[in-house]
Amino acid sequence: AHARGVGTTSTMMYGHIESASDVATHLDILRGIQQRSMEDFGVGFTEFVPLSFISQEAPMYKNQSDSDGSSEKIEMRAGPTGDEVVKVHAVARLMLAGYIDNVQVSWVKEGARMAQSLLRCGVNDLGGTLMNESISTAAGATHGQMMQPQQLRHLIKDAGKSPVERLTNYSPRTHNN
Repeated sequence: AHARGVGTTSTMMYGHIESASDVATHLDILRGIQQRSMEDFGVGFTEFVPLSFISQEAPMYKNQSDSDGSSEKIEMRAGPTGDEVVKVHAVARLMLAGYIDNVQVSWVKEGARMAQSLLRCGVNDLGGTLMNESISTAAGATHGQMMQPQQLRHLIKDAGKSPVERLTNYSPRTHNN
């Protein structure tokens, strides 16, 4: 996509089997891809979105006790702690600074209150309005499937930030767009 001049999203699901070192390695790989893409193609990742593992209805979590005949069993966690959520978002901001400018929080996965807190920890993008979101809710997320623009604006203002409606490429949306 980058070679064709199309910016993309970068993500990382965490809170299941990875270590802190795995998270740092993932962020370092994304930073390297971004550097090469920008140098070679002038376009790269528009944002990074850390995605908390939601275990409640996730088959890979629910079925981990099933015997699959493998000799090595991987113990899967039920998702990140609140501290891990904050650390991953904050460390992403630090590690990706100057490479990937936007770090987005998924209010569907984290909820409105945690999303507000993360806006104070380096996050500069609060997901989107979303309609009929099904991936996180199918896994057991309980924070909703849709949020109206005025709700998002209120959330952002209450966090002490100024809301800006944007386009996919992160340019501000004007009334002509």
